[in-house]
Amino acid sequence: MAYTTIIAAAALAPLLQDPGIAVIDCRFDLAQPASGREAYLAGHIPGARYMSLDEDLSAAVAPGTGRHPLPQPDRFAARLGEFGVANDTQVIAYDGGNGAFAARLWWMLRWLGAERVAVLDGGYAAWRAAGGAVQSGPASITPAVFTPRVDHGAWVSTSEVCQAIGDPGRILVDARAPERFAGLIEPIDKVAGHVPGARNHPFTLNLRADGRFLEPAQLERRWRAVLGDAAPSTLIAMCGSGVTACHHLLALQMAGLGGAKLYAGSFSEWIEDPARPVARAGAP
Repeated sequence: MAYTTIIAAAALAPLLQDPGIAVIDCRFDLAQPASGREAYLAGHIPGARYMSLDEDLSAAVAPGTGRHPLPQPDRFAARLGEFGVANDTQVIAYDGGNGAFAARLWWMLRWLGAERVAVLDGGYAAWRAAGGAVQSGPASITPAVFTPRVDHGAWVSTSEVCQAIGDPGRILVDARAPERFAGLIEPIDKVAGHVPGARNHPFTLNLRADGRFLEPAQLERRWRAVLGDAAPSTLIAMCGSGVTACHHLLALQMAGLGGAKLYAGSFSEWIEDPARPVARAGAP
């Protein structure tokens, strides 16, 4: 059985001895970037290998980019091979709990043409709560070959977002918390607010109180309310740097509403040009 969206801790446990499985630990903290790797080394799902948002799931920041630009496909494909991921490998990604970082890897693998990739529902917290085994230290990895089949239509550029503003045929949805979207606070980026015309739909609305995803039928109702009569392909998901927006794309896939696109640069790239407009709560 192939897992293509999420997997429960109970379903993962009996698969860990399968050589066709690669478990990837994506724990990360934007405020303390080294803490994810430290947590991994202290204890992780047996056989899991660690991928850092900054070092593995992003390219280096450059002038005009957001905080987490996408790596070049060939370079990321080579990295996947180093981590033992081939095109037919069943990848299970997890983070500390809510899937915000694991969903980034889920989306990136699909961007390169992989389908057998899923997020551990509830992450490491759910694994521990289920009594899952823990291993410390780095994992042993057998390298593989991953050949990318890039979906060039999976994401949009800043210029495409500029064209989408005011287009009634496009829906721009921002996954950040309401107070950041409104521009009331901004703990990370140098400018507060949001792209004009965007709607706020925090990624936490995809989750239950315990950090697990809502059932597909519940997700479908929530996202149908956002889409109205529009097709999912009209939706562009964004956030601060193209990370939690992937959580929306996973939720939409679970709901049977695939086809939305990622604004890869997201708000942190948008504000790199001061000529681009920014909307805030209470502003005209």
